[in-house]
Amino acid sequence: MNQEKSVSKRYSRKIGRMGNSLGVSLPKSLAEKMNVVQGDEVEFIENAQGEVVLRKVRHLELPEHVRPEVLEAFYDVFEEDREIFEDLRDR
Repeated sequence: MNQEKSVSKRYSRKIGRMGNSLGVSLPKSLAEKMNVVQGDEVEFIENAQGEVVLRKVRHLELPEHVRPEVLEAFYDVFEEDREIFEDLRDR
């Protein structure tokens, strides 16, 4: 029986002080893989297990007829009613 093994890389960095905040550097190879450079924005996403995913923020341009506040309101409703949408999806 062949099982695909998930290949993951582990990076270790110390937390440093950056003004009044804390910061961490990215290894060069990881920054290249993520396609991030100084000034780019990244987001941290925490899952239910407490694991954190780091990814580059992708800024999308909305079509002219879509107002950002409407899209944001839709997202808020979706997040509040996620279980209902998942239940409907699974039917």
